[in-house]
Amino acid sequence: MKFTCNKNDINNSLDIVLKAVPSKTTMPVLECVVIETLDDSIKLTTNDMSLGIEARFEASIEEKGIILVNAKMLFDIIRKLPNESLSFEADENNNILIFCGKSKFNIMGMDHEEFPLLPTIDKSNKITISQFTLREMIKQTIFSISNNESNKIYTGELFEISGDNIKITSLDLHRASIRNNSLKESFDDIKSVIPGKTLNEVVKILNGGIDDEVEIYFTNNHVLFEIPNIIIISRLIEGNFYNVNQMINNDYEIKVKVSKRELLESIDRATLLLRESENKPVIMNIVGNEIKMEMNTKIGSMDENIVIEKEGKDLRIGFDPKFFIDALKVIDDEYVDLYFCNAKSPCFIKDENSYIYMILPVKID
Repeated sequence: MKFTCNKNDINNSLDIVLKAVPSKTTMPVLECVVIETLDDSIKLTTNDMSLGIEARFEASIEEKGIILVNAKMLFDIIRKLPNESLSFEADENNNILIFCGKSKFNIMGMDHEEFPLLPTIDKSNKITISQFTLREMIKQTIFSISNNESNKIYTGELFEISGDNIKITSLDLHRASIRNNSLKESFDDIKSVIPGKTLNEVVKILNGGIDDEVEIYFTNNHVLFEIPNIIIISRLIEGNFYNVNQMINNDYEIKVKVSKRELLESIDRATLLLRESENKPVIMNIVGNEIKMEMNTKIGSMDENIVIEKEGKDLRIGFDPKFFIDALKVIDDEYVDLYFCNAKSPCFIKDENSYIYMILPVKID
């Protein structure tokens, strides 16, 4: 194998595929990247058995071949080389020579036969969506996935496609996040749960704008994201996702319209009184046309009034401040609508056409 390429091209591609290299594993081969020559490009492949990534970059191929090498070691070497043309050679004994500027590295590679191949994905069931839209929808929901591996289904997000609509739902024991968006065309109905780990990496890789698209292919067991020169393959999470619609009640006794910025900043200020180990609620005392925000901790107390528009009765209710902050941060609207029934029922922050955030209250004295 012998090829020449731009140092930054191979460096950027290695940075992408490293996202599918496990930090700890009992299988050293999974710490490696497959380097394979194509007609006029190089394909890099990594696979941690649940997530696999391929990235391609242009290169001048002098001799075709394929080899396996430790991914992190190769990345650390290449990223510190000068920004010049890079030459990569590997002989029949898997000795690798890397030349760049005045630098020369000689490292050992391995036979690629030991590396687990990525699964072949049937591309008959797909959707196409803007990279920007997908990235934003994931960022606006992923914070409420569960980190409890004993209930694995909720460590992922539910993707539901129905006609020209896509809905992404995340859920843990205390809150739920739902985002809806329109697609440019209609697709077959799809319902799949994608691991949060996969989606976190997808967000990092997607860097296109509203007009740059990503194609997503679904099978019974896998999902494939495809953008120019990159594919991401992940296992799906098996199981039945909770029907969040059962919890969403359009009946309410209190509706509050409030400035998102004022509410977010007030809750954020209240958390200044919390120690790391302390778990105190922020209390919303909804009276008349004001919310009186209250926080009482061992450090001190805070009271702050926010002007609102209210329909319905008065209410005193408490919430984990982090859950409210997480939801409000990803809402772009100037004003938000909060819906309540009583002090023991969830609060819904929602816009019927775009988002729903459900937050369960906590007991207050």
